[in-house]
Amino acid sequence: MITAFIIFLMAFIGVGLWSYRRSRGTKRDYYMASHSVPPSLVGLSAVATNNSGYMFIGVIGYTYATGLGAIWLMVGWLLGDFLASLTLYRQLHKASQKCQALSYGELLSRWQSSPLKGVQQAVALFSLCFLLVYASAQLLAGSKALHVLLGWPSWAGACVGAVMVGLYCVAGGIRASIWTDAAQSVVMITAMALLLFIGVQHFGGINDTWLAMQQVPNFTSLDAGTSPALGIFGPVLFFIGWTLAGFSVAGQPHIMVRFMALNSPSNMRNAKAWYYAWFVAFYCMATGVGLLARLYIPEADNFDAELALPTMARDLLPGFFAGLILAGIFAATMSTADSLLLSCSSAVTHDLLPRFNSKTLHLKITTVALTACALVIALFAPSNVFDLVIFAWSGLGSAFVPLIIGYCLGLRISGPSAISAMIIGFAAAWAWRLFGLHGALYEGVAGISAGLLALYLWHWQLRSESKPA
Repeated sequence: MITAFIIFLMAFIGVGLWSYRRSRGTKRDYYMASHSVPPSLVGLSAVATNNSGYMFIGVIGYTYATGLGAIWLMVGWLLGDFLASLTLYRQLHKASQKCQALSYGELLSRWQSSPLKGVQQAVALFSLCFLLVYASAQLLAGSKALHVLLGWPSWAGACVGAVMVGLYCVAGGIRASIWTDAAQSVVMITAMALLLFIGVQHFGGINDTWLAMQQVPNFTSLDAGTSPALGIFGPVLFFIGWTLAGFSVAGQPHIMVRFMALNSPSNMRNAKAWYYAWFVAFYCMATGVGLLARLYIPEADNFDAELALPTMARDLLPGFFAGLILAGIFAATMSTADSLLLSCSSAVTHDLLPRFNSKTLHLKITTVALTACALVIALFAPSNVFDLVIFAWSGLGSAFVPLIIGYCLGLRISGPSAISAMIIGFAAAWAWRLFGLHGALYEGVAGISAGLLALYLWHWQLRSESKPA
């Protein structure tokens, strides 16, 4: 097992280091690959970055605990993501090329040509806080996998992941990240398909597997996982909430920067075709594996549901293929962690401390330092990957998606209105979760709605002020 794992990891590192041969040694190349990435690599990279340890560890654990009702999370998320791609992606890419943005913060600040005072720095601060939490969740997911499959202490996997991510981020920046993401996406989907096939065969085929699932109380109920107090409205609100969670992909800097690096706006459709073909297949298989895991490992009070996938792989697969699964989990965590840390690095060196980015060496030092910060958070963070990712995802979506929608709708936006919308959106989402309401409805619904309302109120005020007396 460990031999196969090492082989795949060395291959990933090799791909990342090889990308250095294409490096132009500039800031634009380090953070945007000189806007030269073909649509196939954009799509595969975005899939690998989106389908992170959250999918291998968090979603499979959630499906294990919830049952078939978790399918609404999958359908809602995919639908929301697709709606965002139809309405926002092309405008986002055009705006990034028009203003020559090198960071997500610069894009949101200069979308309307004239930079909005304070917005670039505010976006950078929000990004830095949430993306570091997000990156720590990826390192935590990798450590869980190594703990189960190799028996390593819980801190070891996080350290190995941090070292590897730092290596190829330093070597080639966003290009190394995208190249390794593409390779990792192939390993990820192969690993998930293999485990799904072996799992179904273990239980006697599709029909016998389904009959076994029906024997688990409430496991095949489509309203499982929703609040019983809401009655028939529970599944509806659950679906709406996760649709908006998927739509919040537009507020995730580490994913959007891939589409910003695309070589031409005319290739956006091809990039999305690669992205959704891979995304739908992978998410369906991950949900299926989560359902199978519950049959293989009967629920126990002292069992961590997020260990379902590595436990199942260890017991069902020969050593080489178990190593493939472990490499797939690690590939998922690294592909997201490197993207997150590069986005954090651009937030620091380009948005917050622009005088520090005169040399590529400074950019690389910053990336290494931020990787160390994410590692520290992972070592002391709570152990639930799903909750960490959802907290970071909803925070970023609530802060940034209202602003992007406002730009696309042509609202009048000023520096104060943009910053207040970000703060209000995040505050509403945080309050929603603080009061425990996220169990009934995803907190991003409250956050994005509040942020949009704030923008509209500012829009009408700015319009009235601009009218002649």
